[in-house]
Amino acid sequence: METQPPPVPVEDGVAAGGLGTAAADCLGSDGEDDITTEGIAFAHSETPEGDMVPPKVDSKEEILHEKVRKKIIKEGHGPNPTKFSTCFLHYKAWVEKTLHKFEDTWQEQRPVELILGKEKKQMSGLSIGVASMKSGERALLNVGWELGYGAEGSFSFPNVPPSADLLYEVELIGFDEVKEGKPRSDMTVEERIGTADKRKIDGNTFFKEEKLEEAMQQYEMAIAYMGDDFMFQLFGKYRDMALAVKNPCHLNMAACLIKLQRYEEAIGQCSIVLSEDENNVKALFRRGKAKAVLGQTDAAREDFEKAKKFVPGDKAIARELQLLAEHDKAVYQKQKEIYKGIFGPRPEPTPKKQSWPVLFWQWLVSIFCYLFKFRRQKAD
Repeated sequence: METQPPPVPVEDGVAAGGLGTAAADCLGSDGEDDITTEGIAFAHSETPEGDMVPPKVDSKEEILHEKVRKKIIKEGHGPNPTKFSTCFLHYKAWVEKTLHKFEDTWQEQRPVELILGKEKKQMSGLSIGVASMKSGERALLNVGWELGYGAEGSFSFPNVPPSADLLYEVELIGFDEVKEGKPRSDMTVEERIGTADKRKIDGNTFFKEEKLEEAMQQYEMAIAYMGDDFMFQLFGKYRDMALAVKNPCHLNMAACLIKLQRYEEAIGQCSIVLSEDENNVKALFRRGKAKAVLGQTDAAREDFEKAKKFVPGDKAIARELQLLAEHDKAVYQKQKEIYKGIFGPRPEPTPKKQSWPVLFWQWLVSIFCYLFKFRRQKAD
């Protein structure tokens, strides 16, 4: 690296890969919603339902081009991207005739970068569809083979037969307006980290305004600028600078997901951070919160106990551990009541009251038995 980049501020005093002096303060009374920064790895948007076949969409079909049609699955917000915008998107792709799925970026957890007007030939139809979309929008695209993989198809990766019309389920995460259409690969380290940091700050602003979906889109865009391939090339202070922006985005995503009650996804975001920094207090706390809600009490307690070792006086952690203890006590009492009749002392039987006719016949039978026995003894 020839130039010396300016230092990237690390909020809350937490450096990449370690705990800052404000680690205890980061939790607070509502710490799980506190947007702060201290960071790592890769994010993904909500995976759509129906993994193997295209979704059924009832919305009105739009004709974007002679060979491109669109149906909106989920509305987006804001303006449409313009020519040379750098767009970040997720998509699934099928051969329309056979419904053979040949690509899925959600599964790979790696958003695709597409610069409108500079796309590859086989992405022409997809590019037309994306140009009509707004940030956060999800749509189903029908693309004719002429704007896809052509008459020849593709026999490597992806495997697409000749003259195959295509179906795309695509989500536009967001886009950057860059006049020259500069791809991530052409940016300097400073440019990529700076762009990601700006996205993170925008996300924090949306979070404070309770616009959680918009906030998550900004965080995911920030993470997209620092993919695994980029992080793998960094070391020393450059890696620390990148992690100081990236890790907070995952933790902030987790805070949004907990508010939206998408607990499994929140656990995934925290686990990404913990894969690099196993002692990250915020990641342990938020993952514990999500696990507790899902009923994974033992795993939640383990996360809280580990976090407590680093901030033993934190009231938020103590409160969560107390709630788990009360929950366990309530479960024990309930089980005790259920099994009380099975394993407890056997109740004494209550004698049944007999009617006088029954008692009378019992008396007669006893008299006859006595007389019969007396006569037999006399005869002997």
